[in-house]
Parts: sequence; C-alpha cells; structure tokens
Amino acid sequence: MLRAEPLLKIQLMMLASEAQDAALALARFGVFNPAPCTTDAFTESPAALYREAWLQAESRLSKLLQQCGSTGPLHVPADAEAPTLADLQELNHWLKEVWTACLSCHESSTQTAEARGHLDALEDTLAKLEHLNVNPAHLFRTDSLLAVNVGSLPASGIRRLTEALSMTGHLVSRFDQAGDQVFTVIAGPRARQAEARGLLVQAGWRELPIPDELRTRPEAARAWLQAERAQLNGKSGAECRLMDELRQRFGPRLHEARLRLALARPLAEAALAGVRGKGGLAALSGWVPRRQMDSLRETLEARFHGRYWLDTREPAASDATEVPSLVRYPVWLAPFVPLVKSYGVPRYGEFDPALLFAFTYLLLFGAMFGDVGHGAIILLLAAGLYRRLGRMAWVGMAAGTVSMGFGLLYGSIFGYEDILQPLWLSPLHDPLRMLMVAVGFGAGFIGFTLLINARNKWVAGRFGEALFDSTGLAGLLFYLGAIGLLASLGGGMDVIRPAWMLAGTGIAMVAAFKFHSARAGLGERLLVALIETLETATSLFSNTLSFMRVAAFSLNHVALALAVFTLANGLDAAGHGFTLILGNIIIIVLEGAIVAIQALRLMYYEGFSRFYSGDGREFVPLRLLPEKARAGV
Repeated sequence: MLRAEPLLKIQLMMLASEAQDAALALARFGVFNPAPCTTDAFTESPAALYREAWLQAESRLSKLLQQCGSTGPLHVPADAEAPTLADLQELNHWLKEVWTACLSCHESSTQTAEARGHLDALEDTLAKLEHLNVNPAHLFRTDSLLAVNVGSLPASGIRRLTEALSMTGHLVSRFDQAGDQVFTVIAGPRARQAEARGLLVQAGWRELPIPDELRTRPEAARAWLQAERAQLNGKSGAECRLMDELRQRFGPRLHEARLRLALARPLAEAALAGVRGKGGLAALSGWVPRRQMDSLRETLEARFHGRYWLDTREPAASDATEVPSLVRYPVWLAPFVPLVKSYGVPRYGEFDPALLFAFTYLLLFGAMFGDVGHGAIILLLAAGLYRRLGRMAWVGMAAGTVSMGFGLLYGSIFGYEDILQPLWLSPLHDPLRMLMVAVGFGAGFIGFTLLINARNKWVAGRFGEALFDSTGLAGLLFYLGAIGLLASLGGGMDVIRPAWMLAGTGIAMVAAFKFHSARAGLGERLLVALIETLETATSLFSNTLSFMRVAAFSLNHVALALAVFTLANGLDAAGHGFTLILGNIIIIVLEGAIVAIQALRLMYYEGFSRFYSGDGREFVPLRLLPEKARAGV
C-alpha cells in the first residue's frame, strides 16, 4: 500500500584529502545511505587509517566521559570542518595522556573502595565476636591445649551436633543467629580436633574467619577500625579533590574532543561500508532518494565548488537485495511498523504491507474479541500505560476501540448478550453465518495476497512466476474458480460452468509451469508437476480454513462469559459480584492475549508468508551525531 521512495545509486569522487569533508557534507545532507564502492580502478582504502584512529579516540573518550561525567549537550556549528587524519592522531595521543592521568586516580579510588569494603566485613565479624564476651586474644592462643572453632551451622542440626561432639569432649555455645544460621563457639581438646572437624563437615559447618586484626581485645579492635576508617576517609577526600581538579583541567578540551570526533564520525562510518581510492583520489558510493538529487548537487557545489565528480544510475533488477528500502510512514501508522519489521524489512520495490497489516490485524482482533466493555478496558489500560509502552500503546488503544466497535455489532457488553441490540449479528445466535463470514474473509484475504505476490514478482523481473506459478496469477485463477465451484455446490450462486473453466485453466497453467521449470528427466518432471499441483490445491484451502478460528474465537468469547455467569449465579451476592469481576479480568487477560497472538499468526503465516520476502535492507542514512550524542550523553 505504501511504496519505497525511488532511489539512485551515486558515486562521488573527490580529492582524497577532502574525503572527510565530503562524508561530513553527506551526513549533513541527511539522506545518504553508504554502500560498497564497486569501481575496479580504485583498489586502495584511503579511509582505513582514519577509521582506526577514530575508533581508538572514541573508545578513550567514552571511558574518560564515564569517569569525568558528561560535558553537556553537543552543538555542531554549521561551518565546522572535519578533522584530518593528522588531527585525529594528535587528538588520540592527547586522549591517551589524559586517560593515563585519570586512570591512576581511578585505580586509587577503586583500591580505597575495596579497603572500605574490607573494613565493613571486619566490623561485621567484630560485632559477632562482641557477643562472646571473651577476649579473642586468649580464645585463639596457638599454644593452648584447648582448640576453638567459631562459625555457623543450620539451626536444625545444632542439637544433634551438640550430642555428637559431647562424646569427643567438646562443648557447644551459641552466641548469635541470622536467619536459620546459628553462630556458635565449639571448644574442646586439641588432641581430638580431627574427630570434631569430621563431625562439623557433616553438619554443614561454616567457619567464621577471624583476621589477625581482630585477635585482640574488642575495645582495641574497635579503636583500630575507627582509625583505619578515618584514614580512608581522608584519602577518599583527597581523591575527590584530585578528580575535581582533573575535570576542571580537561573538561573544556574534552568537550572540544567530542565535537571533533563527531565531525570525524561520517567518514569513519562510511569507511565501514567501503571508501575506495587510487593515488590522490577517493570515491564514496551510496543510495540517495531520486527526488533529492538536485538538492544534493547544490550541497556539494556549495562545499567543493566543482572539485568533485558525481555519477548516478538507476538500480538494476539484480540489485533488488542490495538496494535499501526507504518508506515514510504517516504518524498514525508508525506504531504498527515494528510489528511488520519483526517479520522482516521489505525489499526495494516490494509491496510494503504496513497499511494492510494495521487494517487487517485490528479487524481480526475486533472480530475475535468483540465486546464493548472489554474493549473499553483495553483502551483505558493502553492509555494509562502510554509512558511505559510508548508508541505501542497506540496499538492497544486502536485494538480496544475496534473491539468496542465489534461489540456494538455483536450486541455484547462484558459478556452480556441481552443488554444491547446487535447492529449486525450475534455470534451466539447465528454461528453458521459467522463461520461463513470468517471463511469468506479468509478467501478474499488470500486472493489479495496472491495478487500482491504476482505484482512483486513482476516488479522483480520474474515474469514467468508472476503469470504462471502457483502463487501468481495462475494460482489466483485456480483459487477463484475453486471458490466459485464450492459456492455453486453450496447453493450460494450458479456459476459452475465458468468456475470449472477458470479453475481448470489456472491449474493447467500451474502444472505446465512446474513441468517446464523442473530440471530432470521426463518421468521425474511429471511427478514434480503432479505433486506441486496437488500441493497448490491443498495448501490454498487449508490456509483458507485457518480463518475459521476467527469465528471460533468469537464464539469462545461468548462461551467463556456464559461459564462465568453460570458460576456466579450459584453463589451469594458477595460471591456473585466477586466471580463476575474476576471472570472478566481472566477473559480480558487470557483470551485477549490469545486473540492478539492468533491475529498476529494469521497475518504472518497466512498472509506474509505468501507474498512478503522480508529480506530487504533498511535505509540507514549517514548521520552526524548518534541519538545519545544529541541528548548530551
């Protein structure tokens, strides 16, 4: 429904010394998508060193900004020029020196943080030891005949462990508890320490490490910790002052570095696609919208005053997979585009299904989930979550609105079928008609996709497939004829003779094309043609019957509501109201999610898979600044 803008392949030749200015001009132009240069005469890569220097400088600048903080929003003057390779190398060398100075300060801050964490762990251990009311210096003497273990074990096993250790002459004393872990002191003869160790391992014992700093009186240990923390605080304050001095010293120059690297970005990014050259010349290639070629020439002329050569050509049929696709969507359609592109990006010149998707997806969702009340809840929820969902909230709001519209057509509100008079039909009271409408819609949708596929193949230059393949016009003729036959046999119309002719002509064309396309012997070609022809018939009708789920889910919605009402009617007043509220929440959440997925499945597998390759390239213009740089990060 929406077409990609016609593009031209351009090749811009200029002096190699002005390549960075040319890339900058194209980035400011805003709609230039770089592409590999295919000129055989240009065998050199004049921008390779430029990109390497830019990458190194960009990496160092990013690390410095993490340490020093943002330097504020970046505004690029309109007359600013891109730096040369020598400028970039000089900037890279300066950034290396600044990073070395900041790195030593950063490492010192890291060491201080690690030391502070060590002190926190020591204070935690000391707090536990203070519950012992014993001088650790006496408790952990190595020359004592008494062996002492301090640690924790699960509370469920302490009684059994106490009994087992008493047989080895050890005593167990509890002094603290954290959750299900009990902190204990276990003391006993040093000669029987090995036996006690074995029992402790089996009981899940966790030793509490006692550093040498804490093997003294608790008062002395506490004083030592306070002195160490005061020393660390003084060191940390000195580091903060040093970091502030570095920010004041290098901040303005870092902002200038950001600007120069932003101006160098276009050539560095274009070099990734491929900037080729020879001697003193360089060439940039890419894609530009045809309608903006005059504007591009004016931009280049204003900058280079004739010191360039611009060549343009139309994309060839063989370039179909290489040409990027540039489609400008209206604001109201943009929220649906990510759902389309999650399947794939349309090829250049291929039918863009965004509008078809938006219309059909909402139609299917509303038909399967038609209810005024439930649709209103979805609408309100999507509107309330707008800040969190972003543009996708509009999809939810649109789905809720369409659901309300179908609820009026069905006469359904919160599952009640007897409050509103249906404007069209009630799925509960006329399920057969609902089924016929769903299958009829599916037939029309599949016929339209076959027509789109024939158009795509014709545009791509595959005329035989467009006319005679099972997914082309021949397949469409067979499908329309078969639909007419079924309608005539069902008594809906009397077109059996023209329908037979149409279906027979279509399937004969498909069989002949499959026979001609097969590269094999006569017998194998006949077999391939027969199998392909049968597959055409069966797949088309199985895909059509898939749309029966539209009617099934519209009936399922009513059935779930009836189940909720049946449960609620068997309860008292309070239970009745609670069941109705809970049942409607379940219907909205559970069935709403299932219906959203089923509508998406029908679009992807019964629609997109028939005509949409989705293997195209998105148009990615060369930009001066990425989004984060524009925001001042």
